[in-house]
Formats: sequence, structure tokens, C-alpha cells
Amino acid sequence: MNTSLKRLLGGLGFVVVGWLAWSFIAAPIVPVVWQAPPNPGLTGVFAINQNLANVETVTMPDLGPEDVACSNDGWLYSGLDDGRIVRFNEQGETALFAQTEGRPLGMIFDQQGALIVADAYQGLLTIGRDGQVETLVDQYEGRRLRFVDDVDIASNGTIYFSDASMGFEFHNNLLDFYEGSMTGRLFAYSPQTQSIELLLDGLFFANGVALGPDDAYVLINETGLGRVQRFWLKGPQAGTADVFIEHLPGTPDNINFDGDQTFWIAMPSLRAGVDAVAHWPLIRRLVSVLPKALQEAAATPVSFVLGVNLEGSVVANLQDSALGYNYITSATPCGDRLWLGSLHMMAAGHLPLPKTTH
Repeated sequence: MNTSLKRLLGGLGFVVVGWLAWSFIAAPIVPVVWQAPPNPGLTGVFAINQNLANVETVTMPDLGPEDVACSNDGWLYSGLDDGRIVRFNEQGETALFAQTEGRPLGMIFDQQGALIVADAYQGLLTIGRDGQVETLVDQYEGRRLRFVDDVDIASNGTIYFSDASMGFEFHNNLLDFYEGSMTGRLFAYSPQTQSIELLLDGLFFANGVALGPDDAYVLINETGLGRVQRFWLKGPQAGTADVFIEHLPGTPDNINFDGDQTFWIAMPSLRAGVDAVAHWPLIRRLVSVLPKALQEAAATPVSFVLGVNLEGSVVANLQDSALGYNYITSATPCGDRLWLGSLHMMAAGHLPLPKTTH
């Protein structure tokens, strides 16, 4: 090996070592080792199919209708990437409803006709029919809620909502998965007393929230672990939590109950990417300093929605391997339609309410 080549290789080695050292110091995360649960892949009840191949869409004026809320005024509502909440119908008409100046995610109407919104940056909001935005709660024990994500409302008016992460916000949410510190929480907010109660913490990216029949329990999706936990509100198990369904092959995002027998779970991507480095915190630390586009390379987008019955068994499996309408973050039953939301699409999707195997 000649002297010039040796110098070149030595210089490259120095650069690599320097970059590794800088990356370690500059990393925005302190990753921990965690145990990835079993992953069945797209087999058995999760087998690939084309049940979402014929999704119809309604174009939105901006990117990312993450959730869809049904209203008794004949319109549907969704929040967009630029902070707008729009109302729209199946015929493609859209109109501005409100502007939160944040990132509206999960939303649902309360019994008084106000739209309750989980805004990633602004907290838990209420929006009147005139589009006026008011903050219900944006902190807990003097500390700002960093990532309010999804919401549901009990018959007594109590609002249940998730705070996905204590360490990261919507714009850098991937870092929560690379760190693995599991700081997500489930809260209950009482409009009557204007008080907030912590129900569960230590969740790996607390996401979708849905109340069960008779408000006996509330479900909370743990995106990072591919499972859904159940927190009991009534009965002998009240105040305790158990697992409702686990070992999902995808990353459960929002969850919605049809009021009868089925919970609809949207899964925007498969779990495999981050699971593969669960025991390699150093690799995750190095990846955390890369551009966001490279961090996202670990995710495998899919078109994937599950229907799950009251026993936690899969009764509907909706997919599309062609990814026509993909990265689905919510599936909301409205009348005879199932409406789909997505952070990556510039449209809301819909299809006839699928049959289940109850």
C-alpha cells in the first residue's frame, strides 16, 4: 500500500471516528434497551388482502387529515397540517371551520355540540359552532403537555385523552421511538370541575383513545409496543389496567368504537424497523442525529385497518398492498361509511362500513 493511500484511509478513519464522537455527544436522545414483543407479521388473521383497494377519497386543502369527526349537522370535520380544521362532505365540498395555530389530531363532538380537539401543540381544546377556540387544559402539575394526541368523551362529560410523550413533540415524534423511554400518559379531564387526573403513565407512545360499552373502560393504544391497554373505570377492576390486544404487526394509531361491538384500529406502518434495534441503543443514538428523512427509513408504511371485537379478537382485516390510500392514522365509523384519516395523504378516505366476523 503506497503512502498516499495510507494517508487517505487514515484521514477517512479520523473523519469517521470524529463523526461518531460528535453524533454521540450531540444526540437529542438518551436511548434505553427495551424488549420488543413478539411480532406475528402479516400472517394468520393479519394476512395480506386487498380489502382497502377501492377506497374513495375527498381532497383536502392541505396535507394530513389525521382524524375524522362525525357531526349531526351533516358535515365531517378533520384537522390539517397547517392548523386548520375543515368541514367537508362526501361530495367533496370543503370549508374552513377553525384555526388552532397548532396541529389538530384526534377530535370528537361533545353532547353540547362543541368539537373537542386533541392538539399536539396547544393541548386539549374546545371549539364552538362559531369556530372560536378555547383551551381546556394544556399542562399537568405545572408542566406543559407536550403531545396531546387523541380524545374520547364519556356519557357523563368526562374527557379522556392521551399525551403521547413527555420528551418529544409532534415534529420530532420519531425520536420517542428511538429513545424508548416510554413516557406516554392517559388522562381524564372533568369539564365540571376543570380538573385533570392521571390514569396511566409509562406508556410507549400513548396514542388512540376509545371508551368501551357503558363507559366501563377506556382503551389506550401503545404505538411503540404494538398493543392496546384497557383501563377499567367501573366494576371490581376499576382503577386497574390490563392488556386488551397485543402482538399486533403494525403500529396502532387512533382507535374508534362503533357503539356496538367493534373497535376500529388504524395502523400506519409496520413495527419491524425500530423493533430490530430495541437492544441496540448506540445505533439508535447515532440514527437520531440523521436528517428526518433518513430516520423515517426505518418505518414501513402500509394500508392497514383492523376491526376488533369486545373480547379483543380480530374480526376485520383491511389492507391494500398497492398502498393506494396509505399511512392510515384513523378509521371512524359514520353511518354506513368508514372514514379514514392519514398524516401522509392530502385527502380523507372512505368506504362502505365493512362486514365483521362476530
